[in-house]
Amino acid sequence: MARRPNKHLRPPRPLSTGHARAEQRGDGRWIVRNVPGASATKTYRCPGCSQTIPTGTPHVVVWPSEPTGWASDSPVEERRHWHSGCWSRRR
Repeated sequence: MARRPNKHLRPPRPLSTGHARAEQRGDGRWIVRNVPGASATKTYRCPGCSQTIPTGTPHVVVWPSEPTGWASDSPVEERRHWHSGCWSRRR
């Protein structure tokens, strides 16, 4: 039986900017992409409210347009999944 590679050893998937928009916030410029419920196949934890985003829930995925340096040198590793409302309320 073949073993699945450890997800932490695999390179991150590239950022997709299809159907994404740029938003300027007080802490910089962000790329925001809507994730429809049908495409939400994993559970995530929203950094805005610390609650889970269940499978099948529409939400947004957000990443800085430039690396911030807090996670890595790549915006790919800085992307986060937010409830749409939490991201909208973020200042």
